[in-house]
Amino acid sequence: MADLTVAASEFARNFGRYQDEALAGKNIKVTSHGRIVGAFLSPRELEHFERLKRQERQIHVVGELPDDVLAAIETAEYGVGPK
Repeated sequence: MADLTVAASEFARNFGRYQDEALAGKNIKVTSHGRIVGAFLSPRELEHFERLKRQERQIHVVGELPDDVLAAIETAEYGVGPK
């Protein structure tokens, strides 16, 4: 489903409609004077966002790296992106 982009005033006046759209899986980008000032995410996208935020904060001690991370480091090649 495509995201929707709506003006802040429209979003405020018709919040119920946009809440239903989000529950149906759409993300709502809210604008003011042509600039995005916020968003209303579907529950699935919010869960995905929160999972990504948690992963950003993972800290690994070198001697305690998980096997998959250690294997990825050992097989990494300089200048080659992830496969």
